[in-house]
Amino acid sequence: MKQTLFKKSWPLWLALLALAGCTTTPSVTPGRPAPTIPAGADSASPAALPAWNDQAVGDSIQGLRQSCRTLQKKPAWSGVCREAGALADNDADAARRFFENRFTAWKLRDGGRDSGLITGYYEPLLNGSLNRSDRTPWPVYGAPRDMVSVDVPMSQRNRGVLRAKQTGPGRLALATGGNIEINPADFPADPRGIRMKGRLSGSRLLPYFTRGQINQGSIAGSAPVIAWVEDPVELFFLQVQGSGRIQLDDGSFLHVGFADQNGYPYQSIGKWLVDKGEMTLGQASMQGIKDWLAKNPQRRDELLAVNQSYIFFKQLPGDNGGPIGALGVPLTGGYSIAVDPRYIPLGAPVYLSTTWPHSSEPLTRLVHAQDTGSAIKGALRADLFWGYGTEAGMYAGRMKQQGSLWLLLPKGVSPGAAL
Repeated sequence: MKQTLFKKSWPLWLALLALAGCTTTPSVTPGRPAPTIPAGADSASPAALPAWNDQAVGDSIQGLRQSCRTLQKKPAWSGVCREAGALADNDADAARRFFENRFTAWKLRDGGRDSGLITGYYEPLLNGSLNRSDRTPWPVYGAPRDMVSVDVPMSQRNRGVLRAKQTGPGRLALATGGNIEINPADFPADPRGIRMKGRLSGSRLLPYFTRGQINQGSIAGSAPVIAWVEDPVELFFLQVQGSGRIQLDDGSFLHVGFADQNGYPYQSIGKWLVDKGEMTLGQASMQGIKDWLAKNPQRRDELLAVNQSYIFFKQLPGDNGGPIGALGVPLTGGYSIAVDPRYIPLGAPVYLSTTWPHSSEPLTRLVHAQDTGSAIKGALRADLFWGYGTEAGMYAGRMKQQGSLWLLLPKGVSPGAAL
């Protein structure tokens, strides 16, 4: 069933707009840099937040309970999580008092700025099959068996050729005198992480295959195929979103989520089209890109290959819950966000003050930091998860708003300690 998102009436013209896409790939990035304290955070009571008394704060409790599946193991959160679990589901006043009495709100700033870009993402729905056919020729790959990873600290990236040894299936470790040669200059630079993904060629580690190479069949036989789908463009946007559902021949649904990634940073194909003069910035939505591809089908492979990043999937449990975010808990439509964990600790409640997509009407919501994304960088950057299906895609695709963020932490816990 599709999740109910926001109790909001939309004008007919917006409901008829085709889907647009965000530019994130919600997924945890192993080996990310050490967190830093948010710049210029000021504290206040949640009661002082804008439009706080107008919020259905009780609707956010379920999201906190999901976060508490992980947070309850931390001493600073254990008491808060016990109390959240004991709250009555339909007692909005008790939920409001709970947040006011137990939390401090920290206004996030980045230098002189106190607002940043708020986008949206969702779970797509694709048509597919467990069997390849003329109708479904495009593979949804699982993690390749020949892909290996190695952690190379930034301090060693410019030291020339390094040596490594194999420490387990798919894993290398730097080791003086190791039998595997690594030249970091051969690999794409990613300032957010230290993990390199590659493939062995004799005694050398080479960068793993790019999207263009994978689409040409370079990993056929070395990666399991979870399903086959009808449309390569829809498959591309499934990878952009990081999870989704595939409706199979018998009408059942296959739920897939992020398993691994080929080691290349995300590149926006919408930005590439704008830079090439193919469309304006205002047209660079998912639907705008699809319209461009419909008019230029001969350039499809060229465009998709611009984003060298490739996402591999795994099958998720076949229930109607949300996808699993980087925190390791199911996301809740309308109440989960992807953040940069260098600034906002995963699991924490975050008060979001922004506007509805393509509107100046305020949208304020107590949400929860439960996911990450390769395009989500900075203390004031967030990606709101809207849920599953067509309606969710409509909201997510139109959302490119400015917004402010307040980090809610248990009283007595500072942002630095939380990180």
